[in-house]
Amino acid sequence: MNPALYLSQAAHMPAFRISAQDTNYFVILHDKAVPGFEHVCVVEIFEPGGKTPPNSHKAAFEFFYVLEGEGKASCDGSTIALTRGSAMLLPPGGEHVIENSGPGKLYTLTVMTPDEQFSDLIRSGIPVELDADDIALLSGSAK
Repeated sequence: MNPALYLSQAAHMPAFRISAQDTNYFVILHDKAVPGFEHVCVVEIFEPGGKTPPNSHKAAFEFFYVLEGEGKASCDGSTIALTRGSAMLLPPGGEHVIENSGPGKLYTLTVMTPDEQFSDLIRSGIPVELDADDIALLSGSAK
């Protein structure tokens, strides 16, 4: 079996909002479209004041790495601040909310393992056009 490299350029990947009222959206980097890959890797973008609905995952760990912005994470009654460079891992079962508490957008690299059909939920959502700030950050040219 020959190893394969799967390259994606985030600024050119599809983006989706799960539902019309959501204030966060996802740029899919890699998911089960890669043969044998059972995880989902996205850049999650939170609008100012945006947050996830309360949610939990039966068996999946969810990892967040803050690329830009400020936020806070709440899980089962505990709240922590998130700033650029913060890395956070949420275990399965904990009900959590991630919220943008800063003046601009909050960008996180988010990885869920295993996928638990999260990529299906994202891909079944509403396509989003990335704006100039999103493209600048995703392409590495943000100031």
